[in-house]
Amino acid sequence: MSTKQGYLLIVEDDPDIRKLLNTTLMFKGYRVRTAQNGKEALEIIRVERPRIVIADIMMPQLDGFGLVHRLRIDPETRAVPVIFISATYVSSEDREFALKIGVTRFLQKPVDLERLLKTISELLERDALTAVPPMDEARFYEGYRRRLEVKLDQKVKQIAREEHLLGIPANADNEDLQISLRHAIHERDELESLLEQIHKQMEKLPSQTKS
Repeated sequence: MSTKQGYLLIVEDDPDIRKLLNTTLMFKGYRVRTAQNGKEALEIIRVERPRIVIADIMMPQLDGFGLVHRLRIDPETRAVPVIFISATYVSSEDREFALKIGVTRFLQKPVDLERLLKTISELLERDALTAVPPMDEARFYEGYRRRLEVKLDQKVKQIAREEHLLGIPANADNEDLQISLRHAIHERDELESLLEQIHKQMEKLPSQTKS
């Protein structure tokens, strides 16, 4: 893909995964830009529209769901294809919601690079992509809230389970378990922050749209 054909935008908060994707795609000849979250991605997109957005879902400040919703609200970016890559949101309900809000493809982590490259190639070969209209605000935030609440409940249970295991003498010094616990606590905090933002957004909606 030449520079004239545009660039691929990677939106990923994990620096190792971001570097892997960036290195792989650049090696294949693509022009690539990267962002650590949805907020950074929107700032880049305002300057130059990408050919494809490749985004994680769970990210701080603005996650993948929020990013896609904002892309579909804007008529200028409704046709930009978005590939989701996720290790947390992998249930059928997650996939269904992602497709409803306008995600083009959904891939599960760990990333299968060959499959990702094939998906990118297929999307770039299309002459034109159909613009995806945005989901109604009330429906979007309600569905978004449900997905966050499910994941938060799973993280709380995971934390309780791992804290219990670390309390057992035989597991007290298990480094892998300690890393997993710290990661789970970090994700729990991110989910709680996103839920707080969603509740504030829902409170701003006109009363007739909430019913």
